[in-house]
Amino acid sequence: MEIRSLRQLQRDYPVSPYIFQSSRRGPLAHDMIADIVERASEKASLPFPFHTHMLRHGTGYCLANGGIDTRTIQSYLGHKNIQHTVRYTELASTKFHGLWDD
Repeated sequence: MEIRSLRQLQRDYPVSPYIFQSSRRGPLAHDMIADIVERASEKASLPFPFHTHMLRHGTGYCLANGGIDTRTIQSYLGHKNIQHTVRYTELASTKFHGLWDD
């Protein structure tokens, strides 16, 4: 679904190679994205400070809780060291699901 959506965007906006772009039609800088996420979290009245890396952590935990294996999560998140990925699977609530018949 994501690839289809991206291809549709490419057809709708063939002039720009970027999905999210600055006012100068260039790619968004990391600090601009961080600012957008921070402002959105403030508007949502979240009870804690929110930053972009929390989205990455949320993805890791979601994949681990969905039963995705550690190596696949490592590859998806682009971790070179497996120890950076293990943190997500250590706390997965589904870690032992299906080991024994209930």
